[in-house]
Amino acid sequence: MKIELTKEQLNRQKEFREFADDAVVPYAAQNDREERLDPELIERVKERGYLGSMLPQEYGGMGWDWVTIGLLNEEIGRGCSSLRSLLTVHGMVALALLRWGSEEQRSRWLPKMAAGEVIGAFALTEPEVGSDAKNVQSVAAASDDNYVINGRKKWITMGQIADLYLIFAKCEGKPTAFLVERGNPGFSADPITGMLGARASMLAELHLADCIIRQENMVGSVGTGLSHVALHCLDYGRYTVACGCVGLGQACLEQSVRYSRQRKQFGKALRENQLIQKMITEMAVNVKAARLLCYHAGYLKDVMDPDSIMETWTAKYFASKMVNQAASDAVQIHGANGCSHDYPVERYMRDARINEIIEGTSQMHEMLIALHTIRQMQP
Repeated sequence: MKIELTKEQLNRQKEFREFADDAVVPYAAQNDREERLDPELIERVKERGYLGSMLPQEYGGMGWDWVTIGLLNEEIGRGCSSLRSLLTVHGMVALALLRWGSEEQRSRWLPKMAAGEVIGAFALTEPEVGSDAKNVQSVAAASDDNYVINGRKKWITMGQIADLYLIFAKCEGKPTAFLVERGNPGFSADPITGMLGARASMLAELHLADCIIRQENMVGSVGTGLSHVALHCLDYGRYTVACGCVGLGQACLEQSVRYSRQRKQFGKALRENQLIQKMITEMAVNVKAARLLCYHAGYLKDVMDPDSIMETWTAKYFASKMVNQAASDAVQIHGANGCSHDYPVERYMRDARINEIIEGTSQMHEMLIALHTIRQMQP
């Protein structure tokens, strides 16, 4: 078996890298300091059609294959983890509608989401509910031709700027998905700042106080919120996060090599030190391994192999742990400079840490991967 990118995928990869180097990397530190994405940067992403990368052409999307989507997230992740998170959560909402939305929901929202006229945000986590998502405390009750939602959501990526939120609440005691627009009566969003990493992800805490939505805003049916809608979204989320980790790991590697060439200690360049070489070797090998796991997961998605789900879990688990070690080593190679915001590896280390928490913690991944492996190996 030979794993290689097609000519078209290679051309796209070059395009994505050039875009990241030109429009993303130079402003990532400023985004981090200001804890916001520059609106002009978001506009440039819209103009490129990247917010529609995961949608078919019939809805105005790019219609790209999964490997190409992975390449996009890798290169954007190399430049700015927060901008990559926009691609992730926006795509989660778009794909939820594509797979489980009604025809009216798809025709109304997907062309606008593909064009970036509407930004989507995925709202599952609550102040008291994280990994145990089936026990969401938000409640939706039928009232005439509407639903009335009450509850709170926390740590919602792009919650400060999103136009359309995919909200999960219990309806008739069962987790159910709903679309809530920013202007809905009873809806409000409070910014969350001061986070460890991915500071420009514009997190928000959402408040739904007798928030009224139309019955047609239910996505799927009562009780399918987690088993169908959320799991479909999270599979995409894990894949894009894994690819973003590869990009961030690549950034750690590139900065480490650059610094080890320039910095001299004991009369010679750091790159000549065998312990520095060991860290760079491990970084290079682990980034490559994570990239191949992502390529494999993307390929399986493209051929609609059911194993793609577990292979995505594997890729996300390995890539998120890999990037934390890579970022730690990159800071170590930089010494005290690595702890200063004058060097990007300080930000890389903070951003890397987030990836072992979002879209399923490493511990949840370990439980599920272990159970799957045990089942597979039963006689």
